[in-house]
Amino acid sequence: MSNIGVLNEKPLHASLKKWYVQPGDQIEVKVDGFVIDIVQGDLLVEIQTGNFASIKPKLNKLLSSHSVRLVYPIAYEKWIVKLPKNVGGEITRRKSPKRGRVEEVFGEMVSFPQLLENSNFSLEVLMTKEEEFWQYEGKRKWRRKGWGIKERRLLEVVDQILFENPADWHTLLPRGMGEFTGKDLAERMGIRKQLSQKMAYCLRKANIIKLIGKRGRANLYEVSGT
Repeated sequence: MSNIGVLNEKPLHASLKKWYVQPGDQIEVKVDGFVIDIVQGDLLVEIQTGNFASIKPKLNKLLSSHSVRLVYPIAYEKWIVKLPKNVGGEITRRKSPKRGRVEEVFGEMVSFPQLLENSNFSLEVLMTKEEEFWQYEGKRKWRRKGWGIKERRLLEVVDQILFENPADWHTLLPRGMGEFTGKDLAERMGIRKQLSQKMAYCLRKANIIKLIGKRGRANLYEVSGT
């Protein structure tokens, strides 16, 4: 075990690594010039709590000669903890009304959708319960009225969804879709149209769905193999 990178590790990343590691695994090992979170035999496991674009060069190089699993947490339930605005102030904690969904991973997968059909690549989504700590930063964070996210902390992992091959991604699509647009997909799944469009883009790049034409201005798709 190495302590490379551990000093700058965020609480959520550290907790997920501790939760995921199995007896006999190696932690913080250098492979091909990169520090790997967990090595399980021949499998390299990378836990990514931020955006996928930042890990793209690392994955592209490692996948040429290694099996790599990307582990990504999505908060199924989340509590917002606001730190005191001023000295002597109170900490507040409230439950967010929003519930995370596994489909949210497509918001990040647009960085490298072609990896979905790479036989060396797998992705595991961990549905979690988390605390999100907010700190007041004034005008720097005008979108949240001055509040910014300081860190995230793991409370519990409630589910694991593993995607190892194209058939696994097919399970996310509603049955009997036939021909559909991004809007159709959004309505059937109860997700935002922007997210359904990213989902369609990724699945199309991975040859899980195919573009068959247009319906008005909208792209028209069907599931590949149908």
